[in-house]
Amino acid sequence: MTLSQRLFLRILPTLIITIAIVGIFAYRSATREIDNIYDAQLINDANVLWSLMKHPLTRLTARPTVQVPDLDFNMDNQLALNEDADDYADAHSFRAWKGPALAFASSNAFPDEVKRFSAGFSDVTYKNELWRIYSLPIPNSDVTIEVAEKIILREGLVDNILLNLAFPLLILVPVSAIIIWLAINNGLANVRGLVSQIRARTPDDLSMIATGRLPRDLTPLVHSLNNLLRKLGHSLTMERRFSDLAAHQLRTPQAGIKLLLQMFHRADSDEERTALLKDLVVSNERAMHLIEQLLRLARVSHQPLQLEALPLRQIAAAALADFGVILNRRGFYAGLVGTQDPQVLTDRALLRVMIDNLLDNAIKYSPAGGRIEVRIEPSSRGFRLSIEDSGPGIPPEQREAAFQRFNRLDARAGEGAGLGLPIVADIGNRLDIGISLSTPAWGSGLKVDLDIPAA
Repeated sequence: MTLSQRLFLRILPTLIITIAIVGIFAYRSATREIDNIYDAQLINDANVLWSLMKHPLTRLTARPTVQVPDLDFNMDNQLALNEDADDYADAHSFRAWKGPALAFASSNAFPDEVKRFSAGFSDVTYKNELWRIYSLPIPNSDVTIEVAEKIILREGLVDNILLNLAFPLLILVPVSAIIIWLAINNGLANVRGLVSQIRARTPDDLSMIATGRLPRDLTPLVHSLNNLLRKLGHSLTMERRFSDLAAHQLRTPQAGIKLLLQMFHRADSDEERTALLKDLVVSNERAMHLIEQLLRLARVSHQPLQLEALPLRQIAAAALADFGVILNRRGFYAGLVGTQDPQVLTDRALLRVMIDNLLDNAIKYSPAGGRIEVRIEPSSRGFRLSIEDSGPGIPPEQREAAFQRFNRLDARAGEGAGLGLPIVADIGNRLDIGISLSTPAWGSGLKVDLDIPAA
């Protein structure tokens, strides 16, 4: 079901119910007003009859009831042209009482067997017909004027009003439905245009969606979509750049291994083959390290975060312990100092990748017998984890470029793939960890500070 149909099916019942409620209220209001008007007419008729019969009723002595005949609506009478005149006359009657005796009565009035009614209005059923009676006692006399009217007369008028009201309302429903449908379709034209613009976007075309003619209600949605397209475009650009750089970087070790294998095949002596085998092992290890770093970088970009409160000192100690064999073999002095029980809010696996990469760089670029120190201390954001080494360090003017992928600085041109610090930077961005480079207090080497939020 389309959005237009959903809106239409929600609005149309509301419209029909509203029209029905308006019709009911109009019917009740018309009935009440008609009753008031007809009751007022009965009061007026009673007073007119009293004015006309005042003289004969006050002089009247005891005698039989005088019956007033109906008008004869013959064809010579203009009133006969009105077909409803007879019915209207038959629907009205009157009686005039002089004391306990019925003095005057219309030809269709109740017989004298029907006792005089109490003062005011009353409803009576006579010969299966409902009548509305108004009884007017004349003050300071024994005269009472009664006028009566058939209720069916009022009901007929109300029915006519209801019929005249229902017809336009019934016409209003389909007309309103058509107008609402056209209005909904016209109002959703902007949405359909927005959908067309979104469908037109491809991985090669992630341009921003125009917001000039859109209504204000859709503007926040389009801004969010544009932000998403911007991020997606940036992500795709980075992925393509990464793929190009990775392909380029992998080509070099593979070409070196291929060349060494060709030289090994052509070697004439065992000594030459042994030397070539050593070079092959070194080249293979470099290629494996590069592949491992590339896989690690890919995992960092897509691995879901699991933030939790973690003991920072325990994680740092575990990382140092894992590098213990290499540290001992190369005669490093390694130490962990600082706060005893810091709790940080971060992802365990990604934080461990950061520390492992920094320790790996520190070991790789520091001379044998060098110094590596891991320090933990409080900071404005939580806790600061510092890893210091005694390697060549990074000049201040090159520190920003050190976080670019595959960027191997001159001091480190001999080893590495140029991915260690970029991996650390990517993880820092995801975990909201601040990263800064400086020189250790002893004057040489590299110091990397990680500002980690506290738990």
